[in-house]
Amino acid sequence: MDKLPDSAQRVADLLTEIGHDKQVVMLPETGKTSAEAAAGLGCRVAEIAKSIVFRRLTDDAAVMVVASGSNRVDESKVAALVGPLGKADARFVRERIGYAIGGVCPIGHVGKTVMLIDRDLLELDSVWAAAGHPHAVFNLTPQQLVAMTAAPVADVALRA
Repeated sequence: MDKLPDSAQRVADLLTEIGHDKQVVMLPETGKTSAEAAAGLGCRVAEIAKSIVFRRLTDDAAVMVVASGSNRVDESKVAALVGPLGKADARFVRERIGYAIGGVCPIGHVGKTVMLIDRDLLELDSVWAAAGHPHAVFNLTPQQLVAMTAAPVADVALRA
């Protein structure tokens, strides 16, 4: 196997440490968007576990929502659960989470992160999450995602 980029190798090492049975996969094209990742993997967009990061206004904490790739996150639902939210720019995400936007992994954060998991993910057999790099992903079940992150499951999707 080719050498993984450093940030993806960090995720691969973490997955090995926790006994996860799936490898980090490098996509030939970027997986920055859910649609790009799904196309590269040959899966449905819903099966992409995308990480959306906000900044909590009361204490400047990083708030991550791991959502189904087919859902838009309803910021008001998230704010009702964790407090008022603001935008998180690329620098905030890298400093607080430890990954660049486009490759934000749901595990291995550099600091404490407030997290929520989209309940719609639990309807799927497996999902693909970013592995620390825009081309890197790994496969897991929604139950493994909940176990790895210890994050509460919530209704965070924008519903028409």
